[in-house]
Parts: sequence; C-alpha cells; structure tokens
Amino acid sequence: MYFNNNTLVFLDGNYVKADQAVCSVYAQSLHYGYAAFEGIRSYSTPAGTRIFKAKEHYERLHYSCRSVGLPLAYSVEELTDFTYQLLEQNNLTEAYIRPLVYAGEPNMGIKAPATSNVFIAAWEWGKYLGNQCLRLMVSPYERPNPRAVPIEAKIAGHYANSIIASSDAKNKGYDEALLLDMNGFVAEGPGSNFFYEKNGELHTAPAGSILKGITRNTVIELAQASGIKVHERFFTPEELNEAEGAFLTGTAAEVVGVSSIGEHVFRNPFENTIGAVLAAKYSALVTGRATSPVLTH
Repeated sequence: MYFNNNTLVFLDGNYVKADQAVCSVYAQSLHYGYAAFEGIRSYSTPAGTRIFKAKEHYERLHYSCRSVGLPLAYSVEELTDFTYQLLEQNNLTEAYIRPLVYAGEPNMGIKAPATSNVFIAAWEWGKYLGNQCLRLMVSPYERPNPRAVPIEAKIAGHYANSIIASSDAKNKGYDEALLLDMNGFVAEGPGSNFFYEKNGELHTAPAGSILKGITRNTVIELAQASGIKVHERFFTPEELNEAEGAFLTGTAAEVVGVSSIGEHVFRNPFENTIGAVLAAKYSALVTGRATSPVLTH
C-alpha cells in the first residue's frame, strides 16, 4: 500500500529505495515518540501537480521541531523542493506526503540530540476516514493537557492518545472518537478538527487543547469568504444535542460529514448542511477548479 519495490523516499539528502531506508532499533525516537511529522497532500490541477499549502505545512514542521528541541537542518523552501522532486521520481500527482524528522542514532538518553534525520515518503491514499458520514462517540480519553506538552506541535508521541481513543471507539461499534479537553469541553477527533452547525453558523473549538489544523484554517477562511459566521469557542458535548449537522476536517480526511454522536442523530442529512457546501468548495480549491481568496503554495 505505502510502497513497492520501485518506490523512492527522501532520506537525509538522498533518494533511496523505500526498503533500503532503515533506522536503528536503538533510535531515541523509536523508544520515546520523540519525532515531528506532517501530513500533506498534492493534487492534480490544471496547472500541473500542486502541493496544497506546502509553505504552511513545512513552517509548522519547523515549529514542531523547535518546540521540542529537535534540530531540522533544511529550510521550508528546500523541503518543498525535495517533495516536488520525490513526487516526480515516483510518478505521483494525487498523493499523501509524510515528512518525518526523527532522532535515529542509537541513544537511550532523554535529552535532545545534536542532529536529526529527515525522511519524506509519498503514496496514493484516498480520504482517510472514507466518504460516508461518520458515527462518533464522546471518548472517555481526554486530549493531553496543554501545560504538559506543546499541544499545537505535531509530535509523534502525542498520537498514542489518538490511537487509544480511536481504537476504543471502533471497538465499541463507532467510526471514530470525539475527544474532550481537561475541562470537559469538546476538543477534536483523534486526527481531525471538529465543527458543528447551528442556525446557519459554525462552531469549533478554539486554540488551547487542539491542533489548529491547516485544513481547519482553510475551511474557516472558505466559510468567512462565503459570509458564514464561524465561532471559535468552548462548548460542551451536551450542546451538540441542538446541532443541525457536523463534520471533521484534516489533511488526510479532507472534509467528512458526521451523522451522529452517541445516540444523537443530526436532524439534517449532511448533503443539506453547510459542511457539504464547504466540502465542495474545499475540493474545488485544492484541485485548482475554483478561484478563491485562500492561497495555495
């Protein structure tokens, strides 16, 4: 799925066969989750293959590395160029791209390393959560405390929390989890941001206990450009009983509808909601089929 015998990946300045890209089992990142990563997509557009918001993604990768003291030697521009070359060498246009900065040298210590490794892979990958509306459950697992970790950094170790919550929801018959923050307010999904609709307006959690996703920000810009008011505020899961619709956003998931949370089924079919309108606008934007004030890079 992710690679075959001919797949090339970027590793520390070189393009190598995927099955030749190795990491020590004594690597610090493997033992402690001490790594930073991004999820990025490229699309086939009338102007050719375009990576959507490469600049924002690689700026966030730099931020994530700085936040945990992980060195990153390449600039945003260099990383972007490496990624376009990787796509070309693998004959990919519509692709999911995974950059990873990790401490790969044998090191069982728990202090920041002097150097790091940079890996970039790309493969064809459909929408991570599929195209059908999702049944969510409010998870018993909370998002990490933002006073304990830099929550807006995309750090590998943070996602142990996501895997636990998502697996628990699926084991209970749901499609995905919805996590609360430490104060009991709705935060986000395990790998996506959450929006709900009420009276023609959108509501989503503010900064604090969420990763302010790049897709989230793009959808907010698309909504505002369409005259749709967006409230970034704290709200409880009980308030969702009055919601008319909901959706999740993320680079891997793109924009996907939510049909229910727990036993509460939203009254409007997703195709009749603001979320469906914004999903279509997002698709048109990333594929270059529509002009928008939201910039791509």
